[in-house]
Amino acid sequence: MFLALRELSFARGRFILMGSVVVLISVLMVLLSGLSVGLINDGVSGLQKLPVTSFAFQADVDESAAFSRSVVSVEAAQDWIGLDGVADAAPFGNTLVNTRSDQGVDIDLALFGVEQGSWLEPSAAIGLALSGPGEIVVAGTLQDEGVAVGDTVTVDQIGTELEVVGFLDGQHTFGHVDVGYVDLRTWQEIHAGVRPGEPVPDHVYQDASAIAVKSADDAEADLAVGDAAAGTSSMTLEESFGASPGYTAETSTLQMIQWFLYAISALVVGAFFTVVTIQRKSEIAVLRAIGAGLGYLLRDSLTQSAILLAASTAVGVGVGVALGASIAASPMPFALETAPVALASGLLIVLGMIGAVIAVVRITRVDPLTALGGNR
Repeated sequence: MFLALRELSFARGRFILMGSVVVLISVLMVLLSGLSVGLINDGVSGLQKLPVTSFAFQADVDESAAFSRSVVSVEAAQDWIGLDGVADAAPFGNTLVNTRSDQGVDIDLALFGVEQGSWLEPSAAIGLALSGPGEIVVAGTLQDEGVAVGDTVTVDQIGTELEVVGFLDGQHTFGHVDVGYVDLRTWQEIHAGVRPGEPVPDHVYQDASAIAVKSADDAEADLAVGDAAAGTSSMTLEESFGASPGYTAETSTLQMIQWFLYAISALVVGAFFTVVTIQRKSEIAVLRAIGAGLGYLLRDSLTQSAILLAASTAVGVGVGVALGASIAASPMPFALETAPVALASGLLIVLGMIGAVIAVVRITRVDPLTALGGNR
């Protein structure tokens, strides 16, 4: 420990240069973590806030686009209700529409259709909950677009008018567009493209996108049994995120970049300490010749690596959080959460230490005779 601190002080320029590289990697890691969480929230926060444990989609549907391609009968909900571990089930509609507000502002909406008064119906933070057809409760973030309670949004192409009666609390988005809740019959008519005043075929009111299932508090629904009874194909709530537009591609890309960062960090730290070990070869030989134990030298070098990594990562995380706070105030989907940043910081230090361990193993190969000219 004494040697590690002494060398950090004596050769501070060399270690500051190395620490600066780790700081920059840490800053990039924090920003990528915030961007990853922001994109997830922007893609599926509307689903995350549903009191749902799983969705039952049409059998054999394309799982990457199940919300847009699946069509199930609303009666399938009755097949799920009463199964062991199922507290409740209800039909759920999901479709993306283009609308225009009273002020002429174009607004893209993810329309969620739910049965009025069911356990799926959300509470309005501002205004009122749904009370009938032709009403919509929208995400609170739409207030920034100038939308207010009492406004009317008109669905493009078919001309259906929806009165805004309430706002949800905070961000509710799906596929990077704001969510709007309507009653299931209104959703079915919009999804079928029925214009106001046109006759509605009976089969329109028989379809939904999926069956939303809520497991009992002390049990877990057997999805295979439910699918066999209802003729559906189920996904847990987390699995259904992959059916959101662009979710899998975005998260996979960011995760790949993060893992490359971790690998680069381990390689950079390992390469740095390899060079340092080679430069210290004569000093290490002297120390071993005068009786310094191998274990002591290894512990000393690893302590040096841990101090450098921990200090540099802490500085980088601090800078990254400060930069992230300014980015979060912009329209960019960005959100910093403690758990992902802490996990990424821990991985950065652990993988950096693995690189350092591989590098300082060279100490075991240093021959004490080198200090006495034994190499000549």
